[in-house]
Amino acid sequence: MSLLEARGISKRFGGVQAVSALDLDVAESEVVGLIGPNGAGKTTAFDLLSGFLAPDTGEIRFRGRSVLGLKPHAICSLGLARTFQIVRPFPRLTVLDNVLVGALARHADAAEARARARGMVERLGLGAKASTLASGLTLAERKRVELARALATEPALLLLDEVMAGLNPTEIATLVGLIGQIHASGVSILLIEHNMRAVMTLSHRIVVLNFGERVAEGPPAAIANHPKVIEAYLGEEYVNAAPAR
Repeated sequence: MSLLEARGISKRFGGVQAVSALDLDVAESEVVGLIGPNGAGKTTAFDLLSGFLAPDTGEIRFRGRSVLGLKPHAICSLGLARTFQIVRPFPRLTVLDNVLVGALARHADAAEARARARGMVERLGLGAKASTLASGLTLAERKRVELARALATEPALLLLDEVMAGLNPTEIATLVGLIGQIHASGVSILLIEHNMRAVMTLSHRIVVLNFGERVAEGPPAAIANHPKVIEAYLGEEYVNAAPAR
């Protein structure tokens, strides 16, 4: 059963067609990777799905309900949360209070929200940093705070926008494990990511964008060997490095 359905969504900025007649689905319990070169329209697609931008054309339904015209907080309250490519936690708030902001979107009772936030901080391995101001965190820690804040809204679908960018291999491996645990807990995931090893490990299905259009879709093994994907995204380096067939 589809949790998220986007049909024919488009967005133009002046002379640039950022997203063009895009169809996109995420089923319950699915992890879908969204990949493509820089400027392919991936983050714009996220902005459309989460209500930060209104599409010029098309329809977006979440849990069978149209979300066109809804503000981001209203879409979040329905169960769709996201992270952002550039992480900006509230620098003068502690880790716990940053996550509390997300929990308050779901729980009006302050004590209940704080308990939820504390549990999420522990779950994301940030317990020792709960009282630390966000301004004093490393990039990897700030990314986990952003993830914890999104999860504290108790989403059915989580949109992850390059949560592994800028991290070292050890930090990436830790985050891949955490995302796997999040999915195993019942959260569906749509992720934008340039780390192909992580995308291939996590995704059940991958959608490839180029110039705002979907150019390929399929399971990881098929996408890794798709001629259009190699041409548009993986590039000649991939072709030259690939073993002879």
